[in-house]
Amino acid sequence: MRLNATRLRSDLYKILDRVLETGEPAEIERRGRLLRITPMARPAGVERITPHAERIVGDPDDLVEIGWSQEWRPSGAIVRRRRHPAPRGRS
Repeated sequence: MRLNATRLRSDLYKILDRVLETGEPAEIERRGRLLRITPMARPAGVERITPHAERIVGDPDDLVEIGWSQEWRPSGAIVRRRRHPAPRGRS
């Protein structure tokens, strides 16, 4: 479907919905140039996950050896230890 900018402005959401429903691109002519609105295929599940390998500081194998015995109690309650105080001047 080919439109001008005025028609796009007046029916923007209807045009966007039509593109999503039909998959047919909308072409808009503006100042002698052609723009196209097309639906993009969304990657599924695991493909959307971005790797963050640099987020682990140190040896990842050390994570396997973390002991939780100080934090765990038989009742299932977690004992919270006090964290470092926030720097002054911040809320």
